Amino acid sequence: MSPGSFVFLLLLLLFSIFGGSPGLGHPGPLEDVVIDRYYIPKICLREVQMGDFIRYHYNGTFKDGKKFDSSYDRGATVAGVVGVGRLITGMDRGLQGMCVNERRHLIVPPHLGYGSIGVAGLIPPDATLYFDVVMLDIWNKKDKLQITSLSKPEHCNRTVENSDFVRYHYNGTLLDGTPFDSSYSKDSTYDTYVGTGWLIKGMDQGLLGMCAGEKRSIIIPPFLAYGEKGYGTVIPPQASLVFSVLLVDFHNPKDGISLEHLEVLEPCKRRAVTGDFVRYHYNGTLMDGTLFDSSYSRNHTYNTYIGKGYIIPGMDQGLQGVCMGERRRVLIPPHLAYGENGAGDKIPGSAVLIFDVHVIDFHNPADPVEIETVYRPQGCNLTTRHRDFIRYHYNCSLLDGTRLFSSHDYEKPQEVTLGTNKVIEGLNSGLLDMCVGERRVLIIPPHLGHGESGARGVPGSAVLRFEVELISMEEGVPEGYLFIWHGEPPENLYEQMDLNKDGEIPADEFSTFIKTQVAEGKGRLMPSSDPEKVIADMFKNQDRNQDGKITSEELKLKSDEDQEKIHEEL
Repeated sequence: MSPGSFVFLLLLLLFSIFGGSPGLGHPGPLEDVVIDRYYIPKICLREVQMGDFIRYHYNGTFKDGKKFDSSYDRGATVAGVVGVGRLITGMDRGLQGMCVNERRHLIVPPHLGYGSIGVAGLIPPDATLYFDVVMLDIWNKKDKLQITSLSKPEHCNRTVENSDFVRYHYNGTLLDGTPFDSSYSKDSTYDTYVGTGWLIKGMDQGLLGMCAGEKRSIIIPPFLAYGEKGYGTVIPPQASLVFSVLLVDFHNPKDGISLEHLEVLEPCKRRAVTGDFVRYHYNGTLMDGTLFDSSYSRNHTYNTYIGKGYIIPGMDQGLQGVCMGERRRVLIPPHLAYGENGAGDKIPGSAVLIFDVHVIDFHNPADPVEIETVYRPQGCNLTTRHRDFIRYHYNCSLLDGTRLFSSHDYEKPQEVTLGTNKVIEGLNSGLLDMCVGERRVLIIPPHLGHGESGARGVPGSAVLRFEVELISMEEGVPEGYLFIWHGEPPENLYEQMDLNKDGEIPADEFSTFIKTQVAEGKGRLMPSSDPEKVIADMFKNQDRNQDGKITSEELKLKSDEDQEKIHEEL
């Protein structure tokens, strides 16, 4: 027989089975179920076998198309066990080997259906039955939970255990893909304890061992889900459930904070303790990486006391022991953060928080100026004192190395008379008792610097670092004096000051006399970069009536004025 003849005979046989032709005669009764697999899904993870529990929909008709039964009309799927005699034999055979979502046409001959008896009022005797079936679910009592990890973070330091509190997103579907619930549609994670009976057994087991950020597919057989009762109108009885789960975060009520030291600058001379005031930058994220806050976005450090309850307890603990410049990661469980209520619209309830912290500086309100002598010349006997006039170079920076100011940016050193409130208190203190040529590093806390408000270019509450070098110094004069005598002043001071003996002393005559006293070492002016101005101020103080000349009645020594409590001069 040729191949063409064989194909023709085969087609002829099939045609006679599914309707035949009057011209060919009746082929006789069917001996077995005829199966037409008219839709087979591309992915078939499992086929129906003897003893499996199944759920399916069907339409049942006679040869003429008249419907005798339909699960669709009842609005409920059919559930049963294959191969144990609970179904008509033809259906038992016709369902075997089916995949979930597969569709079949079944032709069941009478002896494999309801035989010569039929079903009174529904199916006549010796009726051939036609079924259109779609398979929705397959499971077995021997089934176990099916867990597939779809994605997992590179670093997983901890996994879910019983009694942990988890926050996760999920999509829930039946085995045929029909969705029944989703946390995404509620725009909120599902939050619960694991292993305490708050979840169906399959989910309790399926979440164990997960990492934060992991995605899993969890297939749960009905006996580990909602069983024979199902759940409401969305989960039928005896339904297998498929959950696609993303674990957002988890913690245990017994958890404390977790610290990771990302970078610690050496040497660490001091660590922050309760009562210290800390300035730090941070990025705050949820465990899934969602950023909820950042000090960098505001271009301003977060400044606070630690250990005094001004910040969440977890951060209060997490900043204890930090070093200057340290970078550390602080993981805070919700009971040490914002608890069940969360904060605003960016921190959900029961959220674990992660802070990546960079400590800029810290100090204590009781801190003095910290002085480190880098170089001190040998044989140094003369050091700076209160009221001395000095010249010095400096570099000023924050403790994180941010450069603020430098005298080297100008043509000459900085000049100041110590103790005249012309520089911040901490710098004034740090410049005392220095020798010419000495170099120091000064660490100045903000209460001895620019305080909480800061200054132009200086952040509020900033600890400052000064590198200073003393270039020169001139001995000062007591406060309130512009000139002091090295010995006793002349007895006839006015007569000696009146150089041309005309009974009055104009400004040029006064200036010449004072300069002569300084040149001869009999007295000294208040140190200044502008001696002429000092002398002019002296003359102005003595010229009481401001007529451009000093009379004998106007001239007074500073010591006499102190007694009379009038003016401060000479």
